[in-house]
Amino acid sequence: MTQRDTVLTALKTVKTPAGNDIVSAGLVKALTVDNGAVRFVLEVPAAQAEALQLTLPEAKTVVQALDGIKSVSAVMTAHNSPAAPPDLKTGHKSEPKGPQKIPGIKKIIAIASGKGGVGKSTLSANLAVALAVEGKRVGLLDADVFGPSQPRMLGVTGRPASPDGKTILPLRNHGVTLMSIGLMTNENEAVVWRGPMLIGALQQMLTQVQWGALDVLIVDLPPGTGDVQMTLAQKTALDGAIIVSTPQDVALIDTRKGIDMFNKLGTPILGMVENMSYQICEECGHKGHPFGHGGVAEEAAKIGVPLLAELPLHLDIRVASDAGAPIVVSKPESPQAQAFRVLARRLIEDGTL
Repeated sequence: MTQRDTVLTALKTVKTPAGNDIVSAGLVKALTVDNGAVRFVLEVPAAQAEALQLTLPEAKTVVQALDGIKSVSAVMTAHNSPAAPPDLKTGHKSEPKGPQKIPGIKKIIAIASGKGGVGKSTLSANLAVALAVEGKRVGLLDADVFGPSQPRMLGVTGRPASPDGKTILPLRNHGVTLMSIGLMTNENEAVVWRGPMLIGALQQMLTQVQWGALDVLIVDLPPGTGDVQMTLAQKTALDGAIIVSTPQDVALIDTRKGIDMFNKLGTPILGMVENMSYQICEECGHKGHPFGHGGVAEEAAKIGVPLLAELPLHLDIRVASDAGAPIVVSKPESPQAQAFRVLARRLIEDGTL
């Protein structure tokens, strides 16, 4: 018997409220077993999602108890039943629900980029902390599932608790409430998930986390235009997106694709940020532009949105992030920290947050 067969046999001991097992009921999807690492999705009908809430932790427990199993990653997704038939009186089909608000959260802002390496996560962490310093109640959702970096940047360790098997309790540091898939996996462990698992994980982190009352939830998106971005915009009532790019043309090419995606999904673009915009020489004070300058400002003007900030390239920003204390809190009086503070105040003063 293969290890996958052993896992399936264990999962067959988990029963649904109807009395049949979750494997025979066809609820177990995308099962992979790779050298002791088990991943699967429980795909349940939306109408039964509440009744099956306890099924996921039970399934994870029985698999984890097997010999040779090193880790178990599993999420539950709820799919809608087939489209409702037309109303015979009106001839119209029932309208599906649109993007939903998250109770207790006033505004949800996505931080996005067309490509990786432009400093989107660094901006997300420092902006979140800067808004907290300004007195805002701030949450940060690290939705970059394949490359979660916020636990390191905010200096957060440990695993979120779930006292009832339904609600996830996030962690907190520097005045920011944080949830990240990186808190549920080992730092050096790759997340090898297909679309359904990504979508399920994102929905759980949005709707099952006890965020509490927040003025703003910042969502640090992965780069590009994939499943996570589309699901967030389609399922969650986003108040807008802030687009981050460096000035060079190769970054702006991908940035335009990201902007086009949000336009097609109906998500407002709140503005753009030019990161690594300039560098100040510590010896002579000269202000240089190693990646060029003005490209993001031109793009913002072209699409009719504000250029929210031009942020510096500086070693201290990187060192502070790697150390788990963003520069806004580690060196609050530095010009680099003040650049993020100015951005936070601008967003507050213009009514964005």
